[in-house]
Amino acid sequence: MAEQKRDYYEVLGVEKNADDAAIKKAYRALAKKYHPDVNPGDAEAEKKFKEASEAYAVLSDPEKRRQYDQFGHSAFDGGFGGSGGFDFSGADFGDIFGDIFGDLFGAGRSSSRGRSNGPMKGANLRTSVRITFEEAVFGCKKEIELNVKETCKTCNGSGAKPGTTPETCSRCGGKGQIVITQQIFFGTTRSVQVCPDCQGTGKVIREKCVDCHGTGYIPMKKRYSVDIPAGIDNGQSTRMPGLGEPGVNGGPRGDVLIEVIVGRHPIFQRQDFDIYSTVPVSFAVAALGGEILIDTVDGKVIYDVRPGTQTDTRVRLRGKGVPSWRNKDVRGDHYVTLVVQVPDRIKPEAKELLRQFDELTGDTLNAAKNASAPESDGDNRDSKDSRKKKFWK
Repeated sequence: MAEQKRDYYEVLGVEKNADDAAIKKAYRALAKKYHPDVNPGDAEAEKKFKEASEAYAVLSDPEKRRQYDQFGHSAFDGGFGGSGGFDFSGADFGDIFGDIFGDLFGAGRSSSRGRSNGPMKGANLRTSVRITFEEAVFGCKKEIELNVKETCKTCNGSGAKPGTTPETCSRCGGKGQIVITQQIFFGTTRSVQVCPDCQGTGKVIREKCVDCHGTGYIPMKKRYSVDIPAGIDNGQSTRMPGLGEPGVNGGPRGDVLIEVIVGRHPIFQRQDFDIYSTVPVSFAVAALGGEILIDTVDGKVIYDVRPGTQTDTRVRLRGKGVPSWRNKDVRGDHYVTLVVQVPDRIKPEAKELLRQFDELTGDTLNAAKNASAPESDGDNRDSKDSRKKKFWK
């Protein structure tokens, strides 16, 4: 007894009033799940794949779907006035299998449709240039040397030997693309690929120019002056349009991207558009206040230190930072950390004056002695070592 077939709508998991898009979507999901290439050696998966393909072949065809809705499976086995005998000859699996195979094997839909042989922009060239910290802040001009492709003067860029011209590719008929047809399960699939004979140009050069060897271009070294904009930072790039690789099929040239490498500065550090530095301040200036000179990218500036300034005090010099790319008149700030310096060599006269100063400002030189002084107990006095023990027991 022959196995009874399941309802095609049930097989695909759709309602009987489902539209073409819903039917195609349902079949696509089942085909991806049960495809033999995804389930090698799995007889049950292969059976379900064939069952889903048969259901899709019927329900995706308006006439066959009408017959199936009226007569059921009998429409294709010779009963009830059906055509008799089911086949897949009229089913169109090309588009859907192209999508499925693209998803299964990573080809993607776009690759199966090929590339246009229209004008394409050439590739970009990349190079680098070294500049100083100040040049990055204020901008500069630099000379660079590039290996560029110039149009061959012998063939005027055609790539063909003088007196000859490129011929229309016989394989693709000048379209630059060829259609590949493959027979797969229950149908055929078509994909568009770049013509291997003309590489998508639609033209074939039979006799190549001896100077450019058929490329149409001659490589040569050329020097260019590059404008480095003010405010550029290390690792950023500036662009020179139209100086890159030649385009394809009449397309424009690519660009040249110049990466800047900014040298380190002995004093300044940069973060975004702000500059940071550290400036030493003498003890006298920190205590009494006074003017100091601070180095900036604009030169030295005078800053008035407030009396009693502590070490690691940070001051802000507005507008002394790095200019903005968009508006060079808008600049960041310069943050300066003041570090109070203690002299390592002091003359005897200066030492005496410091002792007098200390006596008038808290007597810190004798703070430990005063804190550990013993209570009066006659002639008994603690030694220096005994005083230390009181704090280190």
